[in-house]
Amino acid sequence: MIKFFPFDLNTHNNYKKLISAINQIEFELKTLSDIEIQSKSKKLQTLARNSNLISSEILIEGFALVREASSRTLGLRHYDTQLFGGLVLNDNKIAEMQTGEGKTLVATSPAYVNALTGNGVQIVTVNEYLAQRDA
Repeated sequence: MIKFFPFDLNTHNNYKKLISAINQIEFELKTLSDIEIQSKSKKLQTLARNSNLISSEILIEGFALVREASSRTLGLRHYDTQLFGGLVLNDNKIAEMQTGEGKTLVATSPAYVNALTGNGVQIVTVNEYLAQRDA
């Protein structure tokens, strides 16, 4: 179970709506080829760089793309809890998660959507195995 600080019920409910929207496009992405996924990613990148901000549209599709890419490349699918944690991190909040809840995987979604703008993003982990696996 994720706890986030500072906690706000409206924000919590907004995260649930975003996760629902991410889940709604999951099946569509599963039917696309790798090249089509890459094309969607390039379109998001152009959109993010032109607007210089991360809209909810970019956030939803970006998180969904990362989930699909992770499923295809690592065999690891982001669960809703991990999407929730990523949304918390994306809002510059602290997400507290227990051991084994997928904290390293959580960081990939907000890192991706923020990298779309062309700004650098860094993920730091002390777990060498996870760093090599998820690189």
